[in-house]
Amino acid sequence: MSDIPDTTPSDTSGLPDAVAELVEDLAALTPSERMDLLQELADDLPAPPDRLHGDPGFERVEECQSPVHVLARVEEGVVRLYVDAPPSAAATRALAAILHEAVDGAPLARVLGLPADLPLRLGLGGTVSPLRLGGMAGMLGRVQRQLAAA
Repeated sequence: MSDIPDTTPSDTSGLPDAVAELVEDLAALTPSERMDLLQELADDLPAPPDRLHGDPGFERVEECQSPVHVLARVEEGVVRLYVDAPPSAAATRALAAILHEAVDGAPLARVLGLPADLPLRLGLGGTVSPLRLGGMAGMLGRVQRQLAAA
């Protein structure tokens, strides 16, 4: 991999401001810097609160190789996203952290309106595997389905 930044512009229309800024930041970084940022994001993914331990609403994301579970609810008028992912799954945790940034605390309509191709818009194709991006798409799909059914 070269250390030349991928300056291919990604479509950030319809993305929350924080995620659009992250897409722009990622595009300006070298691949090794992107990996460092992804590790930081993975480390920052909040653990689900103890009160949710064993909650039957957590749904396994089958598209992820790692055992990842998501739970999305509307609480106090905004969406709350809880993700349970093992510490050893750094890339998956980083993508979950990006999804958490896009979803947690957002109004329901904004979350339901997130584009299905969000993972592809991140510009991480040369940094993380298509399988991992597919896992993120699976997380987003489950979150939107859980919220639509609520």
